[in-house]
Amino acid sequence: MIHPPFCQCCGLSRRQFLKLSGLFTGSLALAAGCRPGNETSTAPSSPANDQPLKIGYLPITDAAPLLIGHSQKFFEQEGLQVEAPTLFRSWPQIIEAFIARKVNAIHILMPATISLRYGRNFPAKVVAWNHTNGSALTVGPSVNKVEDLAGRTIAVPFWYSVHNVVLQQVLQDTGLKVVRRPREAAIADDEVNLVVLPPPDMISALANDSIGGYIVADPFNAAAEKRKVGKILRFTGDVWKDHACCVIFMHEDDLKERPEWAQRVVNGLVASQAWMRDRRQEVAEILSKDGVGKYTPHPLPILQQALTAYSPEVYGPIGAIRHADWGSDRIDFQPYPFPSYTEKLVTLLQQTQVEGERTFLDQLSPQQVATDLVDDSFVRKAIAAKGGPAQFGLTPDFRRQEVFQVS
Repeated sequence: MIHPPFCQCCGLSRRQFLKLSGLFTGSLALAAGCRPGNETSTAPSSPANDQPLKIGYLPITDAAPLLIGHSQKFFEQEGLQVEAPTLFRSWPQIIEAFIARKVNAIHILMPATISLRYGRNFPAKVVAWNHTNGSALTVGPSVNKVEDLAGRTIAVPFWYSVHNVVLQQVLQDTGLKVVRRPREAAIADDEVNLVVLPPPDMISALANDSIGGYIVADPFNAAAEKRKVGKILRFTGDVWKDHACCVIFMHEDDLKERPEWAQRVVNGLVASQAWMRDRRQEVAEILSKDGVGKYTPHPLPILQQALTAYSPEVYGPIGAIRHADWGSDRIDFQPYPFPSYTEKLVTLLQQTQVEGERTFLDQLSPQQVATDLVDDSFVRKAIAAKGGPAQFGLTPDFRRQEVFQVS
């Protein structure tokens, strides 16, 4: 059963806002976002350009298409006014900013869009994928196989995340029991305790051995590798072939009332992804803390690792890559939101432990979510304008078979 979205003729009441905020774990006080640079586009106004594009992002490689779109002025080339992207430290912060309309286009964990639209009926839709793959399970030096995580705590970035979904499937496949307890609580020998940590806190927690590992987007996995405090046990893209993690989420009223503006936003995103596909080194340079945009606090070598290091010769012997024949990348960029993926995700999410009220989740129809949550009309037009599906390695009919294989 899918619940109708909020009435769009009014904003959220304080009571509704607090109820919605209760969905999330961790601090929900909206910290002041960091804006790299203070430039704003001087593009002339037009009927489609009646509000500026306000991008919100976390400093992970999943955000790259939005950031490159800003850096290379793909959004401005569409005639949009563009504010400098706002950096947030955690998923609750970026979600709260989106709810308050401080930002109007964000990259967000796909499962989080499900919890927002149906758990609290917030009126927003997925308009495109931001990337494929891009995440991994990183563990301490003493962990060599999944079974070694027994009795340990593992960090996830958010309960409603692909990371949590994939991790629980991997753990259950080895017979380990998933529990959710405070980090200091006792854990049985056949249990793995899951806790939520903001991505920037994960590396230090792993380094001081307060957690046995974490599953998150790059470059936090690459950072552990480069700093020699952890190693990759499994890439998520080697479990779920070419899956999405973060997607582009926009307010539903913007799509309905400003369709030309929304189309231009998606056009800029797709142009950015097309530009990035064969420019990994340049992307790393732009995103690095020493780059012109200073979009992230990460040094260039870590971003290079995150964007390019996916060798079966290196990762195959340790089991991080088991399906080299899939031909996947550590991260890749294509914008089309496959309905088959959304259906599979809802099915898996219904088998996954999450925090908070979940009655809405158990009542969802995967097929109905795939058509209601996602609006692919804008991205189809944008892909056609960039040369068609083949430019992104997609089939002409925009269909695929989902491949999810733990072992």
